[in-house]
Amino acid sequence: MAMNRKSGLYSLLVTAILLAVGIVLPFLTGNVQVLGQAISPLHIPVLICGLTCGWCMGLGIVLPLLRSVLFGMPPLMPVAIPMAFEMAAYGALCGLLYPMLCKKMSKTCWAMLIAMVIAMLAGRLVGGAAKAVVMGIQGNTYTFPAFVTAYFVNTAVGAVIHLIVVPLVVTALEKARLSPLGLKAKTAV
Repeated sequence: MAMNRKSGLYSLLVTAILLAVGIVLPFLTGNVQVLGQAISPLHIPVLICGLTCGWCMGLGIVLPLLRSVLFGMPPLMPVAIPMAFEMAAYGALCGLLYPMLCKKMSKTCWAMLIAMVIAMLAGRLVGGAAKAVVMGIQGNTYTFPAFVTAYFVNTAVGAVIHLIVVPLVVTALEKARLSPLGLKAKTAV
């Protein structure tokens, strides 16, 4: 018996698979903090989940906290908690914006890229605000130059990688009719 792709159970299954990918993917960077920050491997399954499963699956908030508890990486304070807020914004905004933009645009690739860029910028702002709160609770200050360096300069390579890899994966899932949202992949260019 085939599972209905539109069902909540199917979305939950895809989210669980992406959670497993998110648990394993950082091991490819060897848990080297500098390399991990540059590539941001945890962000990839969260962006894919938001684009394929919708805004409400919550992978972004769960993944960094679960990895922190299981492996101690990223450290809960001051990294995993702000990262959870950042990635929750990624997933939620991708999941909200992508279907909306697909209805207004003729090419889903552009809709996907626009949704991702907006989500990534907003997520970084949310993450930076959460980091400032966490640092304040710890009695430290979080300066604007530190925010720009941590969330934009050090992660620029990762952002470019995400803008290339994630649309390819999501488009492949849509063409294979494996996306729970069921959006039809249109011409890629």
